[in-house]
Amino acid sequence: MKLAETVTFGGGGLNRAAELRADPATQARLWADPAARVLPIWRGKPLFTMENGRQLPGWLGTAHPALADAGPPVFLGLDDGPRFAVDLSLWEPEALPDTLHDFFDPSQQQHPGLPDDMAFGELRGVMTELTARDAELVATAKAVLGWHVTHRFCARCGAESRITMAGWQRDCAACGGHHFPRTDPVVIMLITRGNSVLLGRSPAWPEGMFSLLAGFVEPGETIEAAVRREVFEEVGVTVGAVEYLASQPWPFPASLMFGCRGVALDDQFTIDPNEIEEALWLTREEMMQVFAGDHPRIRPPRKGAIAGFLLSHWVADSLD
Repeated sequence: MKLAETVTFGGGGLNRAAELRADPATQARLWADPAARVLPIWRGKPLFTMENGRQLPGWLGTAHPALADAGPPVFLGLDDGPRFAVDLSLWEPEALPDTLHDFFDPSQQQHPGLPDDMAFGELRGVMTELTARDAELVATAKAVLGWHVTHRFCARCGAESRITMAGWQRDCAACGGHHFPRTDPVVIMLITRGNSVLLGRSPAWPEGMFSLLAGFVEPGETIEAAVRREVFEEVGVTVGAVEYLASQPWPFPASLMFGCRGVALDDQFTIDPNEIEEALWLTREEMMQVFAGDHPRIRPPRKGAIAGFLLSHWVADSLD
């Protein structure tokens, strides 16, 4: 697509400076640079600050006292100085909200050692306010730190591994294994038949939320094959021609979404109730109602997600 890099978390152009990751002395020099900044993340929530009515990443100096209990830094790259991220999950707030593990957690946590205009918050709630560069930095930080939380132990022998390569690798001293950040490939598909598009909803989603069908790419499978398999498995619709459109890093927790479109060869549903609660065909005109907030059943797509991006271009007939 001509506008593919306008997808949220895409097109930031970050200089990741991977050649600087291997040398501990270089990393120590970068950490000590007065221009260096670090983004703390607490239990998956990045730190944000309010500036001129907008949410921005809450960058701190590397010597800030609030970072005393932080984990090892991850080097994100160079952006007007070195940029790092750290996990601050050892900090315990006075109270934890009931919504902490919900699909969307609206609560914010304020660290006593930070200014009142800084708080840890859900990235989904502010991702469309961020610049492309800031969105890439925050998404990268959240995904890599999240991987470290869930991959402390060697997958080969079970021993605890250690962080190396400035946070981009884990090495096992027991068996010599090397482990790298995981990214899960996912297809998300705009399936059309004539003037209609296929939408579905998961049983766990909030009321009124529908989206494009999506699913993980399996080992030994092409993107096109995954599109056809997932659609048939979830709703029983056979898909013919498939075309790649755009991609989106999706740090919830660490996926790469491959946006595709496909042409349905039939329109009757046989729904897998374990995956899909309901599926339906919506015309372009009905989808325009959805985007306008006027549809009686379906809420507008979540801003920032590639599903809404693809649907908006389909409605506007600007996919090519």
